[in-house]
Amino acid sequence: MDLVSRLPQALAAPSPPIPRLDRMAYGGDYNPEQWPEKVWHEDVALMRAAGVNLVSVGIFAWALLEPAEGRYEFGWLDRVLDLLHENGVSIDLATPTAAPPAWFSRRHPESRIVTRDGVVLGGGARQSFCPSSPAYAEAAARITEQLARRYAGHPGLVMWHSHNEYGGANGLCYCAVSGEAFRGWLRDRYGDLAALNEAWGTTFWGQRYGDWGEIEPPVAAPTAVNPAQQLDYLRFTSDAHLANFRRERDILHRWSPGVPVTTNFQIANCKTIDYFKWGAEVDVVSNDHYIQPERPDNHIELAMCADLTRGVASGTPWLLMEHSTSAVNWKPRNLAKRPGEMRRNSLSHVARGSDAVLFFQWRASRFGAEKFHSAMLPQGGTDTRVWREVVELGADLGRLDELRGTRVAADVAVLWDWESWWALELDWRPSVDLSYLDRVEAYYERLWRDNLTVDFVHPTGALDGYPLVVAPSLYLTTPATAARLRAYVAGGGTLVVSYFSGIVDETDTVHPGAYPGALRDLLGLTVEEFLPLPAGGVVHLSDGAVADVWTEDLALAGATAELTYVDGPAAGRPAVTRHTLGTGTAWYVSTRVDPAGVLRRAYTDAGVTPPDGVPDGVELIRRVGEAASYVVAINHSSADAVVRASGVELLTGAACPESVVVPAGAVRVLRTL
Repeated sequence: MDLVSRLPQALAAPSPPIPRLDRMAYGGDYNPEQWPEKVWHEDVALMRAAGVNLVSVGIFAWALLEPAEGRYEFGWLDRVLDLLHENGVSIDLATPTAAPPAWFSRRHPESRIVTRDGVVLGGGARQSFCPSSPAYAEAAARITEQLARRYAGHPGLVMWHSHNEYGGANGLCYCAVSGEAFRGWLRDRYGDLAALNEAWGTTFWGQRYGDWGEIEPPVAAPTAVNPAQQLDYLRFTSDAHLANFRRERDILHRWSPGVPVTTNFQIANCKTIDYFKWGAEVDVVSNDHYIQPERPDNHIELAMCADLTRGVASGTPWLLMEHSTSAVNWKPRNLAKRPGEMRRNSLSHVARGSDAVLFFQWRASRFGAEKFHSAMLPQGGTDTRVWREVVELGADLGRLDELRGTRVAADVAVLWDWESWWALELDWRPSVDLSYLDRVEAYYERLWRDNLTVDFVHPTGALDGYPLVVAPSLYLTTPATAARLRAYVAGGGTLVVSYFSGIVDETDTVHPGAYPGALRDLLGLTVEEFLPLPAGGVVHLSDGAVADVWTEDLALAGATAELTYVDGPAAGRPAVTRHTLGTGTAWYVSTRVDPAGVLRRAYTDAGVTPPDGVPDGVELIRRVGEAASYVVAINHSSADAVVRASGVELLTGAACPESVVVPAGAVRVLRTL
């Protein structure tokens, strides 16, 4: 199939994510406070040479801006911002609230983080505060107000950057302050103790509460703590961080209406934050992503994170706020990126919806915890491969400006839910080998290798228009979600569900009746017993596939068996099933198996045809706007590849009447005919 024939009608393009910026954003974190002032002038000259047009400033500068409580020193920041603006570099001005000053921690020892085991953590790092601390909230609001009042009208300001990676280092705190805040959150959620006791199932182990003061955070205990309590604590903590963001955002909006406020997410790496809940709270979604250097398929993990970020952004363009030019400093082994890899990584994010390529950081630090982290301007200066690639990438992005504001066209939807991730991996599940990311990544990889672009959708999101929806891991399934999925299938959709899904509701209570509970009627079967496998155990399916980790004893109630178990504890029983419901079909995969065979069958039901003739290791993504459509071809292989698509190649200016050659390790972007 010619790729161009798969392009949909042009989608309406939204406004660019940074309205005051007239080009695709390029730059990164800039920390001038680490350098003598004479270096600043060299910095801006080199930024111009590299094509940098946006830098984030002040992220960790609280101690310099407020060296003592209530005493402010903004002179140096005034000079930095003026210098950047005079040299054509726009400003993403940060609130420095991710790194409270030493004076704050000394004055407010009650704000320090306490671990689940009761250990009080020190303050010699960033994010060394309890997210529920009233003292922190007051101090953070004060410095935010000062910054907003002073710089709201600065001509170089195009965006506000609240905090840095909320929940990254202080995701959970179990101190007394958190306990009190948790009890307040529970009162708001449940209203009274009777409702809480019912939701938490406190008749089990005699945990019933008669007074709000009896409830504490789920600290370390002699045995497993109530899973409903743990699940609510994760919700509470995500909300506590969100309250801190909202406080700063509202101050910034009040002083500078129209200037977008963002904060950098850590999507797919920060388990403790429910980013779908945050997506609607930021003016533009931003994400930090760092490649996993020792992972052979790290480009697929990158693609998954980019697609998930776009899902959190509801399909609108987003910003790659941080990634690295080469090695980071915090992995077990910090492997350097090879020639062309940084460019390929960067444009992969652009292909999947980012309107920015930003790095940590501009100039490599000479001291501190991240001095061995790569930067746009390395320790070796401008006579380095990394610098030359930085300059080349800046020129590339200048040629891709017309992609700004366009949307990615997807083929299928994959369901993602942070709450289900949390609940699945709590204590005492049927197997320690149950893993949320394992199944999501397995199904995503197969879709990627079939060159089908994925939209990640929350279980409450709209599924209309997707011919195929995949639910790789949906242990926590509310009745409303089950009803939505049933309506989707009955209306003609094709659904693929993997094992141990539909089991519990939002309180981690098992749905009444046989497993898989909320999805039982939709899938046309019951699970009589979970049959997890021992470590290293495998089973064989009737098509020759080998599976491991998990099996189930299925009883069909309308579904048909497409594959059966040849051996193992469920030998002779159904392994993969298909159920016709209304005008659609629902597939169920009851074991941990390579999804390729099941998805090929589901494609037929869904009418999804992967593009043919695409060489292995080449990914194709479509961005679509009001005026034009674009195909981004990325070659991750070691051999040149030919892709059938016609148009004008933007990076080289070459006309491609029938096909485009994508050199090994390279990227090509076509405005299609």
